[in-house]
Amino acid sequence: MTMVEKIISSKIGRFVSPGEHVVVPVDLVYAHDGTAPLAIEVMENLGLREMKGRVVFTIDHASPPPNVESASSQIRMREFASRWGVELLDAGEGICHQVIPERGMVRPWDVVIGADSHTVTLGALGALATGVGSTDAAIAMMTGKIWLRVPETIALRIEGELKSYVTAKDVILEIIGELGSDGANYKAVEFLGSTVESMSVDSRMVLANMSVEMGAKAGLIPADAKTIAWLKERVSGEVREIGPDNEADYSSIHTFSAEEIKPNVSLPGKVDEVVPVEEVEGEDVQLVFMGSCSGGRFEDFMGAARIMRGRRRKESTRCVAIPASKEVYMRLIDSGLIKVLLEFGCLIGPPTCGPCIGAHMGLAGPGEVVVSTSTRNFPGRMGSPDSRVYLASPLTAAASAAAGKLTDPGRFLG
Repeated sequence: MTMVEKIISSKIGRFVSPGEHVVVPVDLVYAHDGTAPLAIEVMENLGLREMKGRVVFTIDHASPPPNVESASSQIRMREFASRWGVELLDAGEGICHQVIPERGMVRPWDVVIGADSHTVTLGALGALATGVGSTDAAIAMMTGKIWLRVPETIALRIEGELKSYVTAKDVILEIIGELGSDGANYKAVEFLGSTVESMSVDSRMVLANMSVEMGAKAGLIPADAKTIAWLKERVSGEVREIGPDNEADYSSIHTFSAEEIKPNVSLPGKVDEVVPVEEVEGEDVQLVFMGSCSGGRFEDFMGAARIMRGRRRKESTRCVAIPASKEVYMRLIDSGLIKVLLEFGCLIGPPTCGPCIGAHMGLAGPGEVVVSTSTRNFPGRMGSPDSRVYLASPLTAAASAAAGKLTDPGRFLG
């Protein structure tokens, strides 16, 4: 069986096959300030009497609130959470997809439902994690269950050793460019192979996080000894490994050679229009954003610091750096990397989604070119619809800020 088939089968007590419609118990349901208010409205309209299972709210998208509307909405979330016993991760704690695993709220074999498409991030820990709309999330909060169709699974095998200036972000962009934005519609994807096995948990989260950008219902990575060690510091009780069977039946198998992957970017407007940075170098860049649930982890900033240390950003290029969680922020302080970022010329914000969703903390103006470590780049995503956003790795972002133009990080690290 594939990982998805194993997890669903374990939850309902029988074997399942792709295409079946099943009702599955959930281990965790969460929503943020962009989706929880509607879920609250749905639950109240349905006459909520109790919450079933573990429910978490996070305030991370418009955090701290940039306007009165956001502040009012967040007040409602706090009041509802207090009344109904919902766990609340308030402003400043971090982006939901980062802080929830950090706090030990998810483990292998779990079924996790989030009212956000990037819930798939948690598949990096061997969980079945998928995003739904606020209404489906509300029903899961009230019943402790979710209905779904058992997805087919695509195997993505990455083998070999990456170059020192190629990251997990370059790998997932390579895969998205190959499969396309709809290449995995309503399918699970499994990231397998020696390259994935050698990656840290931070890097694995990058792969799972952006699996939704090719339409995937879930992106899963086998939970191995490395996963267990990471979780043992955060959870109590038993943590079990999980992986696919050798005879697992995949709808398709795609293999990638790590040695052939270069630093990549998604061209403005479409995440699946991916080319090596070297093919589009030289365009002036006005804003670099390092952060989000895709590029705001400690490892991301540690990598960027390899280029930033001892250098200064170009005066014509603003650089906004936002840690994905308070834990990441504290590690940046304790390690001294926060000083490297400041001396490079970064504007550092509190843990929030911020400019990734065009909410605040450094939006792009008309005509500006942006290099971002975030998840999406459709017109208007990060500010003006007349801005142009390249998606890139933290290394490419740092190199571009240092040079003031779109730059292959291999020029600094090769």
